[in-house]
Amino acid sequence: MKILVYGAGNIGSLYAAKLKDAGHDATILARGTRLHEIREHGILLQDFHSGQKSTTWIETVDRLAPEDAYELVLVILPRISVSEILPIVAANRNTPSVMFFGNNAGGSEEMIEALGRERVLLGFPGAAAVPHDEYIRYIILDQREQATTIGELDGSDSKRIKSIATALQSAGFPSSICANMDAWLKTHVAEISPTANALYMAGSDIDGLKRNRKALVLMIRAIREGHRVLSALGIPITPSSHKIFRWIPEFLLVAITRRKLDDKAWSIKIGHAVAARDEMRTIADEFRELARKSGIATTAIDQLRTYLDANKPSADNLHRCPTPTARTGVLS
Repeated sequence: MKILVYGAGNIGSLYAAKLKDAGHDATILARGTRLHEIREHGILLQDFHSGQKSTTWIETVDRLAPEDAYELVLVILPRISVSEILPIVAANRNTPSVMFFGNNAGGSEEMIEALGRERVLLGFPGAAAVPHDEYIRYIILDQREQATTIGELDGSDSKRIKSIATALQSAGFPSSICANMDAWLKTHVAEISPTANALYMAGSDIDGLKRNRKALVLMIRAIREGHRVLSALGIPITPSSHKIFRWIPEFLLVAITRRKLDDKAWSIKIGHAVAARDEMRTIADEFRELARKSGIATTAIDQLRTYLDANKPSADNLHRCPTPTARTGVLS
């Protein structure tokens, strides 16, 4: 498959390198210092679990020209940057499929208006990556935790979406085709935004978050508020297994979260949020608009959101719970 990865950040570099190594005709679009680094040294990766390092030499470009032709453009950019590149992608009519691959609580209408509904696909990576010396240290998540998830806007199991899933699988990314990517992405934001903001509340320190009961309780309550927002708007919690947040008692969710945070891999899985406040602010703003439309009270979400301000002091390690804003325990 002939693929352009539009964006050479940590995740874009990872997917481009793995697709290239799998034998696909992959090109990466980069600019400035990053373009020079890839041309001079290749894409340097290090597997978090094995420590294995690799170098991938890949074709690079610094622009998408109107006459360029790819089977797929995989847009892997911060959410705030997507609007800026839509006119460039729209001007290229030789590429039939453009997958916007990342956080999105605002929906796909802007992409559809620019490109036409038939060209737009949605997806989300099943991987995490952070810089480590000159390498990008990465983790590829397994199918049970979070596969690379992709889908057509209409939810169909089309030939092209199957081809893209096959390409991703061949590159080592467990992949899943989702029938409602819009709901999947909004559910993801409902969960990752409070998680990142709780991390900021704990001073951007994972061990600090593990010890900070107040931050963990607020995080869980904020996720539940987010689920109620989506349900009020008729947006199904996707995948449906995530409805479990509604039924597991709060104290048990705190214990489960603490156990997860003991895993050193979380330094990558949520550690990337430390350098992504602008991204987290953008998706928090998008979700706040959904909350406004729903009419659902979001006290915990709003309290955690204040920690997006890098100048706000982190909370001390309080072991008491915040004043309840919703019923704890089994939530109806």
